[in-house]
Amino acid sequence: MFRSLLLASCCATVLSTPALAQEAGSAELDEVIVTGSQVTLTSPYPGGQVARGGRMGLFGALNVMDTPFASTSYTEELARNQQARSVGDVLQNDPAVRVSKGFGNFQELYVIRGFPVYSDDMTYNGLYGILPRQFVAAEFLERVEVFHGATAFLNGAAPGGSGVGGAFNLTPKRAPDSDLNRLTAGVDGESELYLAADLARRFGAAGEWGGRLNIARRDGEAGVEGEDRQLTVIGLGVDRRGDRARFSADLGYQDHHIDAPRPTVTPFGAVPTPPSSDGNFAQPWTYTDEEQLFGVARGEFDLTDSVSAWAAFGGRQGKEANVLANPSTDANGNLSAYRFDNAREDTVWSGDVGLRAELTTGPVGHTIVASASQVRSKSRNAYAFSNFAGFASDLYAPAAVAPPAADFFTGGDLSNPGVTERVDNASFALADMMSFLEGRLLVTVGARHQSIETRTYAYGSGVPAPAYVSDAITPVFAVVYRPIEQISLYANYAEALIPGQIAPQLSGGMLVDNRGEALDPFLGEQMEVGLKYDVGRFGGSVSLFSTTLQSAFVENNVFAANGEQENTGLEIAFFGEPRDGLRVIGGWTWLDAELTRTADPLLEGSRPIGTPEFQGNANVEWDVPQLAGLTLEGRLVYTGEQPVNVPNTVELDSWTRFDAGVRYSTDVAGRPVTVRARVENLADEDHWVAVGGYPGANYLTLGAPRTLRLSVSTDF
Repeated sequence: MFRSLLLASCCATVLSTPALAQEAGSAELDEVIVTGSQVTLTSPYPGGQVARGGRMGLFGALNVMDTPFASTSYTEELARNQQARSVGDVLQNDPAVRVSKGFGNFQELYVIRGFPVYSDDMTYNGLYGILPRQFVAAEFLERVEVFHGATAFLNGAAPGGSGVGGAFNLTPKRAPDSDLNRLTAGVDGESELYLAADLARRFGAAGEWGGRLNIARRDGEAGVEGEDRQLTVIGLGVDRRGDRARFSADLGYQDHHIDAPRPTVTPFGAVPTPPSSDGNFAQPWTYTDEEQLFGVARGEFDLTDSVSAWAAFGGRQGKEANVLANPSTDANGNLSAYRFDNAREDTVWSGDVGLRAELTTGPVGHTIVASASQVRSKSRNAYAFSNFAGFASDLYAPAAVAPPAADFFTGGDLSNPGVTERVDNASFALADMMSFLEGRLLVTVGARHQSIETRTYAYGSGVPAPAYVSDAITPVFAVVYRPIEQISLYANYAEALIPGQIAPQLSGGMLVDNRGEALDPFLGEQMEVGLKYDVGRFGGSVSLFSTTLQSAFVENNVFAANGEQENTGLEIAFFGEPRDGLRVIGGWTWLDAELTRTADPLLEGSRPIGTPEFQGNANVEWDVPQLAGLTLEGRLVYTGEQPVNVPNTVELDSWTRFDAGVRYSTDVAGRPVTVRARVENLADEDHWVAVGGYPGANYLTLGAPRTLRLSVSTDF
């Protein structure tokens, strides 16, 4: 039903558009920016790979040089030229981010500053809870905005309980100033075929109304043997640009199915030698399937020349079904696994309203912002396990087994899962961004009151557990000083916020004194200083930060926030087009992550699982001057050793990956055509690329094999 309704609306939109005609170069975004707008995007930076700024939560769109935090906004042009399939592919360009997988599933998970961000804890056009879980296709996106650091004040607490080290906002595609009619066909790896259409129009006397339709389909086997993917993507966006009123509305549909998805592997003891990167140790009867329908509408109106109001509302309805068998392994690659089935259905509603006023008191300018937001979700779940004795296989010579019956340990009805969780997060924020010295000094103070209410219900019976209800206030203090136009110095104090835990019944075989008690939300405290520079065509930043995060364990028979982790680091980033035809993105991150308070004093000072001390990226594009239209591209990704266990007695080896690409743009029969070829993991290295991602887990993710992607695009 979802698919039929969405296809009908999309087809109606296409049929109502004027005749198709325009060339490739017309797809550039409008470079007008309304500072602080909740709808309008910042303009692209020279080179077109990143933007000049992005959304800063309740402050709306800000120039990166006026922002007291580290951030980068990657563009649709970059994603298209690199033939990105997902958000994770785009984030491979960020030196502060590494991509992992979720715990026991195939959710893309992103690690920034040593802390995870779950894919369903990203915001979509500023709202939490709207995006598909597990995977977000790149075809939906105009921008991937990466925010480094604690965000509880700017965005509110992430409903999934992540986002301590940073946040990601995904911006839907918008119609450019000129008509866009683009078809793309390609092949990925062995036999995964790709077909996409990207159509856009602007309407009205001044082109104030716009519509953009994206349709894409992937089907087949890419680089991993036997891993077959079917992906259907449909995105429809409408926007209005006005002098006093601005509006956007977006509807998305994603149907993603993978047969025999290669799982993560949990080691016990030493890490085995990585198997062949194109091999697949998944059981052939395993699969993951998710279908998501989601949408968001956002509008703002200038009540006066100095006061504006905004409102946004969105929702998501999703269904997931999985049959999995994620194995454990010894040092020799002997696997042991059991079957795990689960079904999930989500209904999420999310909203945000606010006021923004500009006024002057003497020599001080004020931008005062007030915002209220709420996320409400209902989740239905059921599961079934086979006998935990499991079955054997081999990491290097996997053996297919008959699927065991998933009837040993069950919860709920897989065909009709019951409600197992309801979440209601609400917050109110107030801030004042003060301007001194004719705008060269910006001082921001503010606070957000956040309430978190979670109710859980027993699988099958639906019997409710005691509700988790708590609240907290998260402040922010930040300063930006621009001694000259090209330099921006900044400092901030901000906090992250995640729900506290429920005290367990037992610890070490003894009843816990405060069993069943809901702890207050855990706070992550961040202090950061940095420098940004922008010389017109080339820019970058240097950031020094320290983040502490509470954790809980039983001490003196009481479960409390007794633990702490501290991550201190240095980030260096650069981007732009330093000379005509030469574009660069890159940087590196040094991270000193440490468990400063633990249940076992002998573990204090250990590095948390999966936190490399050093990681870096470098991406270079070069337009060959001797042949117009030819561009060469190369990328290096390096990640240092990562602890596999808490005592740090086992580590993953460091790894380096090289990618290379070429594209050629020309005219064929009077139509612009672009051919793209890209090889990832050029050396075809076999390596474990990540360990864990979910706190406390140490599962291993195998890197993708050498994969060739070919595509041809034409605008007409």
